[in-house]
This record gives sequence, C-alpha cells and structure tokens, in this order.
Amino acid sequence: MKKRILVVESNKDILELISIVLDEAGYESSLYANEIDIFEHITKFKPHAILLDIVRPTVQGTELCRQIKAAEGTSHIPVIVLSTHPQIERVKEVCADEVVPKPFDIDTLLETLIDQLGSTN
Repeated sequence: MKKRILVVESNKDILELISIVLDEAGYESSLYANEIDIFEHITKFKPHAILLDIVRPTVQGTELCRQIKAAEGTSHIPVIVLSTHPQIERVKEVCADEVVPKPFDIDTLLETLIDQLGSTN
C-alpha cells in the first residue's frame, strides 16, 4: 500500500514539482493550493504525512499547522513545513514535526519524508 501524502502549497509550480517527485518516489499524493476545507480533505484522504507551505512563522502563519497538531483526529500525522522564511526553524518549536527550507533539495525533501514516515509505523 502506498503511503499517502497531503500537500498544501500555494505556488502552483512547486506543487506540480512536488507531485512529480512524490509520484516517482512511489507515494500517493493529494494536492491543494490553499487551506480551504483542508480538514475535510484530511479526513477523506487519511494522509500518512502532510507537507505544508508556511510563508511566515507567525501566529497567523502557523495557525493551520497548530490546528492539525492540536486536533484529536490529526495530531498523530507528521507535518513537514516548507518555507522560504529565514527563521522557519522556529516553526518546529510551535507545531511542525520537521521543516524543509525553500528552495529545497529533492533528496533532502524525500529523506525528511522517509524519516517522518518511519516515526509513524
């Protein structure tokens, strides 16, 4: 059974790239360009991990991440935050299981995903 990865990324080009990378690595992905109805998507898709684009590590910027980690039905799902912000490591203190700075190396992204999925087995 393929591991399911939910991706929330506002940049369409990056979203398409991640889709190709995940597909070639043998993952099933569900892609979203925004956060609208994301909890409904999480409930239906039942992802093994979430890749989440966060522009800024502020209260507003990390709200979705915090909601995912606080909700009973989703708190167990690893959240890997993708961001260009220079202080993105701070998001790990707030909610993320891991962070991958953009621009990211594809191998680093996949290694991070494998590490996080290993912690869910």
